[in-house]
Amino acid sequence: MAKQAYVANFGSGTVSVIDLQTNTKITDITVGTVGTKPYSIEIMPGKKRAYVTNQGSANVSVLDIQTNTKITDIAVGNVPASIAITPDGKRAYVGNFSSGSVSVIDIQTNTKLTDVTVGSQPVHIAITPDGKRTYVVNDGNNTVSVIDIQTNTKIKDITVGVVPVHIAITPDGKRAYVANQGSANVSVIDTQTNTKVTDISTPVGTAPGFTAITPDGKRAYVANNDYVSIVSVIDIQTNTKITDITAGNDNAHIAITPDGKLAYVANVLSNTVSVIDIQTNTKIKDIAVGTTPSYVATTPDGKRAYVANQGSGNISVIDLQSNAKLTDITVGTTPINIAINP
Repeated sequence: MAKQAYVANFGSGTVSVIDLQTNTKITDITVGTVGTKPYSIEIMPGKKRAYVTNQGSANVSVLDIQTNTKITDIAVGNVPASIAITPDGKRAYVGNFSSGSVSVIDIQTNTKLTDVTVGSQPVHIAITPDGKRTYVVNDGNNTVSVIDIQTNTKIKDITVGVVPVHIAITPDGKRAYVANQGSANVSVIDTQTNTKVTDISTPVGTAPGFTAITPDGKRAYVANNDYVSIVSVIDIQTNTKITDITAGNDNAHIAITPDGKLAYVANVLSNTVSVIDIQTNTKIKDIAVGTTPSYVATTPDGKRAYVANQGSGNISVIDLQSNAKLTDITVGTTPINIAINP
């Protein structure tokens, strides 16, 4: 199967397919129905299909990534935002922001099994590495809902900080880190007991958002997207903030290379990607990209990064060996998310 990247274009209701060997756009796939607004995209384990949440049309589009065609649309709740797929590739969980629910999709049949009621305004979802629990961040009532994947029932709501927006689970599955924009801290959840262990409040920036954890599970890097330029670094063993690293203005997303040596930070207002050395926690370089970069994804071989530029409607390609921009690829309007099929 060819190596490709799939780009959700929020403004044009399409998914652009990029050939990673030639860095050219192969095609645009129309998704959803009227007023689509594709937002999140995930590729199932086994790499046969991609699942796209469409906020405007309240459904999930299923794409065949061998033929790059849409198979079907699955109706879910209102304003589906985040989507996560279980490690065994059997189910997808979709957070419906305006419905206060999570839709469960059977990937074998591409049908919705059920809707699980969670907290208010579920905005982000993560699944444990063992595939047993789904954790749902509810920014409307400051909770994280825990769903048992075997029974598809909610087993608990965990109170966290104010306006939680993102959750990241450690590679060993033992802890979850929740970024709380409203209280400028990060809540730590013990996934064995489903209790909040602590709040890291030193503070963690001014509006902590996307959080990335290193492959060895030793550190978490927290983006701050409230017109500030810092990335906060958390020591996972001690649950303390180590330092703040100055990146670009309004950093929205972070990708860590597979070898855990470098972090790439998309800076919305600076139109740059900052490169951070994880060993020294220092910024190496700022790379100029397109306008309003909001998402960055690295290839599994660690050779390139692909940056979604919402304002300029293109994808910047970065060579990770030289940390130089290779090219810009025109896609649809307002590219907002990228999934890579290696």
